[in-house]
Amino acid sequence: MTGRVLRTPVDDETGSTLLLTIFFGVLALALVLVMTSATSLYVERKRLFTLADGAALAAAESWRLEEVRLEGDTLEFGLDEASVTEAAAAYLGDAAHSLRGLELVRAGSDDGRSASVTVRAVWHAPISTDLVPVTVPIEVTADARSVFH
Repeated sequence: MTGRVLRTPVDDETGSTLLLTIFFGVLALALVLVMTSATSLYVERKRLFTLADGAALAAAESWRLEEVRLEGDTLEFGLDEASVTEAAAAYLGDAAHSLRGLELVRAGSDDGRSASVTVRAVWHAPISTDLVPVTVPIEVTADARSVFH
């Protein structure tokens, strides 16, 4: 043999650009789907919190005028559980919303001056895929207090 070696082409990169393009295209699509769903979940939670905040405010102002009393230099009033729950439920019933599975979990007053309202809804993914869950329950709590100056 005369020193001649057969070489195979090692630097052949035929088709590698196509595979990279497909991989990065799928990765970009998955990233867009996840970010769209995360943004939708964030917006839905903010909408639910706004609704809970309004219900808490309505519940905090559910006292009756005959229950107001003067103690020292301040006016005092007592919120009872029944009026707080009734006012929060009435507000949620009257509010125009498109939240799915909205329910009043808890409405009450721990100190007789402020109202706490907890509501729950179910978020549905805008685009259902294996990467993003289809539904997620979201729950928020809002507090409000009515004061005299």
